[in-house]
Amino acid sequence: MAVRLTVHIERWPIAGSFVISRGVKTEAVVVVAELRDGSFTGRGECVPLARYEQTVEGEAARLKNLAQAVAGGLDRKALQSALPAGPARNALDCAFWDLEAKRAGKPAHVLAGLSLLRPVTTALTISLGTPESMAAAVQKIAQRKLLKIKLGGDGDPARIAAVRRAAPQSQLIVDANEGWTEKNLAENLRACAEAGVTLVEQPLPAGRDHALASIARPIAVCADESIHDRASLASLAGKYDAINIKLDKSGGLTEALALAEEAERAGLAIMVGCMVSTSLAMAPAMLVAQRARVVDLDGPLLLAKDREGGLRYEGSEVYPANPQLWG
Repeated sequence: MAVRLTVHIERWPIAGSFVISRGVKTEAVVVVAELRDGSFTGRGECVPLARYEQTVEGEAARLKNLAQAVAGGLDRKALQSALPAGPARNALDCAFWDLEAKRAGKPAHVLAGLSLLRPVTTALTISLGTPESMAAAVQKIAQRKLLKIKLGGDGDPARIAAVRRAAPQSQLIVDANEGWTEKNLAENLRACAEAGVTLVEQPLPAGRDHALASIARPIAVCADESIHDRASLASLAGKYDAINIKLDKSGGLTEALALAEEAERAGLAIMVGCMVSTSLAMAPAMLVAQRARVVDLDGPLLLAKDREGGLRYEGSEVYPANPQLWG
């Protein structure tokens, strides 16, 4: 029986608000792709971002335009060239993985060549704010093993110092979201090193990050907006120590797994991250998380409510999905 592709848009309120250097979000708007063959259903979820000139309507339209091709036999392998790396391909790629797993009666991780999926320690993100407000937020969760601190504004040394005082035992990673400049780069990196930060994500804007190659980096610097898929790797040489793999950037699990392997061969550490989204988007990323040094799959924890049957979060750990959700 032919496979039928349907596409729909969902809105998931965020608990409070989510603040980064580029602005404030109060809801996660996601696009879900569903593949049905009459017996089984495969699903995938993506989050378009204005940062990359993506819209929810545009990514949904990309998917809907492929419905006829999917019915005519387009598969996961052909999809890799049918759409560019990005959210639409991610949703459909992950839906194909889910459908393939259900048809085969085997978990997606087995189809990907992984013997098992283990729970992993995930970061929990603290939004950008004043030093006082960030310290107050951190104090409430200071028992967590790993915290991700959003920076990217004037006064970041005071922010990270206040956070460290509030959470003396937690491992800290920082995400500047392209918010630093060449002028304050060294000062901010030094402040992070003094606070015992493990890693800093994307301190400078993508495409304007050459200064990273010419300064001493006291802690690991991780590419985020500067890395999408394997085609982006060559531009990172000498500037970054790690990459943050997000399925919405890579265009799905298929490319994410290949990217992780090639990055490791190039000597780069792996981080796996996410957009603010539901557990349906986190589930396939758990496969990449098995080889990641740093895991940031807290998207559902930032929502007012996750979808039914979502991932299990216990303390700082996140557990693999049940097959009813995905894979």
